[in-house]
Amino acid sequence: MSKEWYVVRGQSGKEEQIKRTLEKNIKAKGAEELITRVIVPTEQVSEIRSGKKKIITRKLYPGYLMVEMELNDDTWMVVKNTPGIGDFLGLKKPTPMAKHEVEKVMMMESATSAEKKPIIKIKFKKGDNVRIKEGPFENFDGVVDEITPAKGIVKVIVTIFGRATPVDLEYWQIESI
Repeated sequence: MSKEWYVVRGQSGKEEQIKRTLEKNIKAKGAEELITRVIVPTEQVSEIRSGKKKIITRKLYPGYLMVEMELNDDTWMVVKNTPGIGDFLGLKKPTPMAKHEVEKVMMMESATSAEKKPIIKIKFKKGDNVRIKEGPFENFDGVVDEITPAKGIVKVIVTIFGRATPVDLEYWQIESI
């Protein structure tokens, strides 16, 4: 039987603690060959809080962990009997993750662990009314027209001298009104 990835429910907010406990249980039961990896999928996100840019690590799936294992009665019991773990995802029996799902999560994990450029969290959407709080158009009001999350740019339509004018701004230069 080959190893596959399974998703288990855990107590939300305690995923890292559950992961450490599960890893200790795996070692104690001598199941390192059958249960090889446990991860809490995360991503790096850039946010503005209190006017300052901060990079935070955010859980992709709060309350869930991924376990790479060879599923049998013994390994199922090791995982299931770990404090904080609820159950495996699946209807009647644990269902392994699809290959494309695993690849997607692993790509995000490797981006997080390699300390690559964080994803920018932009809380605006097209049509939102905003006020420009910095730059040459400070205190102008406008409407969000387009968002480019990869660059952190928001295109805002501002009325200048009675004409609608598109202005490209960085996401931290505007606020909701």
